[in-house]
Amino acid sequence: MTAGNKDSVMALLGARPRLLAVGEPTHGSEVLLTARNELFRDLVEQEEYRTIALESDCLMGLIVDDYVTSGTGTLDEVMARGFSHEWGAYAGNRALVSWMRDHNEARPASGRVRFAGFDGPLEITAAASPRQALTALHTYLAGRVDAALLPCTAETLAGLLGADDGWTNPAAIRDPAQSAGRTPQARELRILADDLVALLDMQAPHLIAASTPDEWERARLHARTAAGLLRYHFAMADPSPGRIARICALRDLMMAGNLRALAERGPTLVYAHNSHLQRDRSSMNMGGQRIEWWSAGALAGDDYAFLATAIGTLRDHGVEAPPSDTVEGMLDRAVVDPRDFAGGKPVPRVSPWYGYAPLDPAGLSRVDGILYVRDA
Repeated sequence: MTAGNKDSVMALLGARPRLLAVGEPTHGSEVLLTARNELFRDLVEQEEYRTIALESDCLMGLIVDDYVTSGTGTLDEVMARGFSHEWGAYAGNRALVSWMRDHNEARPASGRVRFAGFDGPLEITAAASPRQALTALHTYLAGRVDAALLPCTAETLAGLLGADDGWTNPAAIRDPAQSAGRTPQARELRILADDLVALLDMQAPHLIAASTPDEWERARLHARTAAGLLRYHFAMADPSPGRIARICALRDLMMAGNLRALAERGPTLVYAHNSHLQRDRSSMNMGGQRIEWWSAGALAGDDYAFLATAIGTLRDHGVEAPPSDTVEGMLDRAVVDPRDFAGGKPVPRVSPWYGYAPLDPAGLSRVDGILYVRDA
């Protein structure tokens, strides 16, 4: 796929969606990241989109956004501290951030491109402490509303939060008894977080007038993240059989909340795994049990379009030429209307390894378009 296919994408969709979601079938392929970067550059140059959102920590993403909009920090620092899941190590992500900074140089704020992470502060084996989000929310409110309206002091929050090690213990993902999510302190923090979020909403007219747009947007982000993290930790401490499904669902719920907020800012290109962006339920098998939950794409709202990426060959990941009777094997151009398969009956492509998820022919009716990418 090349940048010139932007026109093909827009012609296929017929209208510019507020959220244009492009899924990838595997993580870590520089071929896919290069194709994503080309599409985003083309969309920006045509003045269609101003924000790109990646499947990365939403709070870490603020570091990247500060760099690309105002030059805060250095590129090396931003790549080391601005991404979760080790995404900062990928050359394609570094090239994206570098291009965004160069593009914004000497441009007014109205013409700058923005970066966002839309994942929660979560990793496969751990979740972050709610400290950063809770304290940032409290600090924002304490500086703008009467102290008598606050449900607690900063010192009370700090005492209830305790040491971060208790929240980030990697053993908690397998053993709910190791989680801090249902301690008396955590339960009290959930109540206080709810009170702080309610105060933010109740004082919205005053706070919007007393803040810059970025300050208000970040306060709302911290509010969503604080509440979401405390729900996630509560679920991690759940010993019931539905624990893993609930954890997965809460992660995608946090993603969807961040996407809806970004849509309010303006047209946004979203990039993540196909399984997070599809309109259908996501699923995985764990310990012989099938786990299902609603994906972020299913919860993102109405002004949303989903383009699933299919790959032909991807030799550095062990993906060779697809069989001719699969979806991938039938593709012959970069942008494809899924309705083209209405008369055909492709079969699923077999995955060569766990990290690659081929397109499911049964799900093509819920896809707005297919981007076809292959290496040279």
